[in-house]
Amino acid sequence: MTDVHVPVAADHVVTVDDEGTRTGTFARSDVHTTETPLHLAFSCYVVDDAGRLLVTRRALSKRTWPGVWTNSFCGHPRWTETTEESIARHAAHELGLTISGLEVAVPGFRYRAVDASGVVENEICPVFVARAASGVTANPDEVAELAWAEPGALGRAVDATPWAFSPWMVLQVAALREAASRPDGAVSPLLAEVAAALG
Repeated sequence: MTDVHVPVAADHVVTVDDEGTRTGTFARSDVHTTETPLHLAFSCYVVDDAGRLLVTRRALSKRTWPGVWTNSFCGHPRWTETTEESIARHAAHELGLTISGLEVAVPGFRYRAVDASGVVENEICPVFVARAASGVTANPDEVAELAWAEPGALGRAVDATPWAFSPWMVLQVAALREAASRPDGAVSPLLAEVAAALG
């Protein structure tokens, strides 16, 4: 693989092999099918100064899981940007949001899920946590609704009705709780706050 790669589309996803090595790009508008290739993504969970956690309802125009409640935001890094740059771009584009204190909480998260239409999500998707550093204005092309969940409320809702949330979020809530309960004490204050918000 060369260091210079021309993406197949202005908006694209980065495909990878089972070890996570980049293999190419795929037009984002075409990537999600019944045979979606493994690709890079991220998920981010955002808390405010009151300890509330931001959740969003996916726009009804989304190709996968339209109208489903999920984590604060997620997306796909482009070939030419770091995951951190992609997160900042998506926060601004989807939510008009500036974030601070970004850190990776579950670096090795990976999942595959199939929605009711048969469309597949197939991602290596590290999970990040961050703090809101501005107000939020939802982009209707990306987000149908948003809410700030009071501490503990979101975790109780996910536990009681997992079918009401995106499948990746259900798995990530469990992974975040596990990451925050590490016995070695190497848990950042921000991760501990996100875990407390999840209850």
